[in-house]
Amino acid sequence: MKGVTVGNFFDFADELGPLKVIHVHEPSIGLQGVLVVDNVAKGPSIGGVRMAPDVTTEECARLARAMTFKNAAAGLPHGGGKAVLVGDPKMPKEQKAMLIRGLACALREVEQYIFAPDMGTDEECMAWVKDEIDRVVALPREVGGIPLDEIGATGFGLSHVVDVALDFCDFDIKGARFAVQGFGAVGKHVTNFLSMNGAIPVAVCDSAGTIHNPDGLDVKKLLALKDAGKSVTDYPNGNKLDTDAIIDIECDIWIPAARPDVIHEDNVNRLNTKMVIEGANIPITHGAEKILHEKGILCVPDFIANAGGVICAAMEYQGASQSAAFSTIEEKLRRNTREVLETAKRDQILPREASLVLARKRVDRAMSFRRWNLF
Repeated sequence: MKGVTVGNFFDFADELGPLKVIHVHEPSIGLQGVLVVDNVAKGPSIGGVRMAPDVTTEECARLARAMTFKNAAAGLPHGGGKAVLVGDPKMPKEQKAMLIRGLACALREVEQYIFAPDMGTDEECMAWVKDEIDRVVALPREVGGIPLDEIGATGFGLSHVVDVALDFCDFDIKGARFAVQGFGAVGKHVTNFLSMNGAIPVAVCDSAGTIHNPDGLDVKKLLALKDAGKSVTDYPNGNKLDTDAIIDIECDIWIPAARPDVIHEDNVNRLNTKMVIEGANIPITHGAEKILHEKGILCVPDFIANAGGVICAAMEYQGASQSAAFSTIEEKLRRNTREVLETAKRDQILPREASLVLARKRVDRAMSFRRWNLF
């Protein structure tokens, strides 16, 4: 197929995968992207299409592996995959549609991958994919989908993870102060859900900067600003800081909901919080998680905490209703969070290590039934 080449993945391959790495390049329309199908022992992979100017094959592979573990931990009949597309997600709509449609057409024959939205893409983008190849989830309601970003499936799940995690901390949700790094599709919904439960948002940020008010922010006003296409820094009653300043905000709960590796060994000690719930994929390095653990800060890893979106997507693919999806998200995330944190406490290990044991056991079991993962 013109413009499609298989990439060299030996630098990050292991016994789980990746099964396939495909590079897509069509200079005539400025299309440059990568698909990583990591592992399909449990079924065809589901993973979002991430669009950003600086995405890389390595990032795509790491995200695909996170999806393998996320889908396994959630008990879904799907493996892990991810696609990344080089470009500014705020480009003109016509140009963005051409790139999304081009990627879908280039990957038409890769039936082991089901498209879903991620950072930089949304339900409308998935409607363009459906128009081209029909192998996609998280569609707009108008074409029979459950729009997970619109309804806040990931944020809904995160709020339940927080609720369970509080049983392992010394404070309650009522009056708990929290900060959200990345006020996008995930960040704005978890802010809303936690506020409805009695928590107080004291800081949020987006690409333009951070807004901070120790007395609390008005969620309705923040949501109205984003709906109007403005930044949270246009909020009238707060201290306007740079984007990176969100790391230093004193709070009880800190939620990263943006890019990978925003917290690492060089900045982790700036965090002033009691709990971290990973709303983004791979937002904290393993070394930084170890430091948090040593400091007594509870950290629930990404593929346990933010699985609400993919659970909703998988249920849509099976024809389930929105109410059934929300019920399943609540059940699965509460159960998995409790199991992981109880194991971590009992065995004196990191929550990520306990999470990996849970997910890896399920992947290995599925792989034991397969002759190989090629089909």
